[in-house]
Amino acid sequence: MNNTIRNTALLDLKREVQKKRLAEGNNYADQIVADIFANVENIVKKNVFQKENQTNWSQIADNILTSRVTGYPIMLLTLACILWLTISGANVPSAVLSDIFFRFQDILTGIFIHLGAPDWLHGVLILGAYRSLAWVVSVMLPPMAIFFPLFTLLEDLGYLPRVSFNLDSLFKKAKACGKQSLTMCMGFGCNAAGVTSCRIIDSPRERLIAILTNNFVPCNGRFPALIAIGMIFGAGTLPLHLQSAAIAGIITGMILLGIAVTFVVSWVLSHTLLKGEASSLVLELPPYRKPKIGSILYRSFIDRTVFVLRRAVVVAAPAGAIIWLVGNVYVGEMSLLAHIANFLDPLAFVIGLDGFILLAFILGLPANEIVFPILIMGYLSSSYMIELENLADLQTLLVSNGWTWLTALCTMLFSLLHWPCATTLLTTLKETGSKKWSLFAFLIPTVIAFLICFAVAQSARLLGLA
Repeated sequence: MNNTIRNTALLDLKREVQKKRLAEGNNYADQIVADIFANVENIVKKNVFQKENQTNWSQIADNILTSRVTGYPIMLLTLACILWLTISGANVPSAVLSDIFFRFQDILTGIFIHLGAPDWLHGVLILGAYRSLAWVVSVMLPPMAIFFPLFTLLEDLGYLPRVSFNLDSLFKKAKACGKQSLTMCMGFGCNAAGVTSCRIIDSPRERLIAILTNNFVPCNGRFPALIAIGMIFGAGTLPLHLQSAAIAGIITGMILLGIAVTFVVSWVLSHTLLKGEASSLVLELPPYRKPKIGSILYRSFIDRTVFVLRRAVVVAAPAGAIIWLVGNVYVGEMSLLAHIANFLDPLAFVIGLDGFILLAFILGLPANEIVFPILIMGYLSSSYMIELENLADLQTLLVSNGWTWLTALCTMLFSLLHWPCATTLLTTLKETGSKKWSLFAFLIPTVIAFLICFAVAQSARLLGLA
């Protein structure tokens, strides 16, 4: 009986495939898969007994989580909750780590003084290399230690394949792979981890598209600056009871813009450098599972957090030394930092920034976490990177240096869209094995950031809004 059912099903499937071949030419892969599952479903209905009134909770959950009406809002709400938990939950441990590291800096300074070390050596090693390293670790580690376990928890529960299923149609329109949605989500924790996660995409062409566009979702290192600027020049101007909702709306808008740019760039790459058709995403939704806490902690901390942090540390320390040198080597009455900022000022003005802002992004290439400390260092003509106590002091400093709403908007856009950090670029080089594609990973977001900021700044000025 079973053989008869199977043979009948195969004959029906063969007829359907032949019909599709005649009707649609060679583009019938999706229909073949749909037909296979339809035939399996018919066989199950005929041969599997199910108790009456038995509730299929998995099916009910899938009907909600993969619905076009409820699936997308649930995805956005889930992402918002994860980001909120990450950002708010990281504040205290980041402050504790920062306090520990900078107290140890004072101990190291005492040792250098006791040994009679020259000031320049103390500056390069402690105020430069060590201070940069302390900043990156204290700001980067807590958010990753929260985000990656939450992300891995969703993966273990079986929810992430539903996300991929929901977004597959959108990515297919861009001729990319639905699995890119998962790598994009990973990028919210760290773009380097997002690039590494692109291994799950089978097609080399689509894997490259995912790697080249992962930078357009903001990582944890960019959120503090985006939130601070959004609060000072946006939400902070509103009544207190509206500020939380306003900053949430501003950050959500930035995220949605980054996702939109991801789709557009994916589509352009699929029609230019990486021409090709989207492969079919054959995805069998796994059953919902009880998460394994031990496995979640190991995979999120060892495979992801430590992996990314190790690469960030490698580039942060030497970068800190270079930043200290640039800020402390004087030509005439000004430091090299001020000279370079003045040189960059005309270009920066065209895109709505100033020379110090653009230079901070350039020197912040090793890690996005140090961009604002470098900017403050430049504005205050300090000899090392510093952080201000509160938003009020930061607002006073920014406004006194000519910041307007246009400066704030262009800085946020540039922060969202500009080149990847050095850790992400090194990861891209390792994953692609190609210097050419690593260069494209740098150039594509750089060009887009300059073009968009240029368009916004010049439009605002032509309209007399700035």
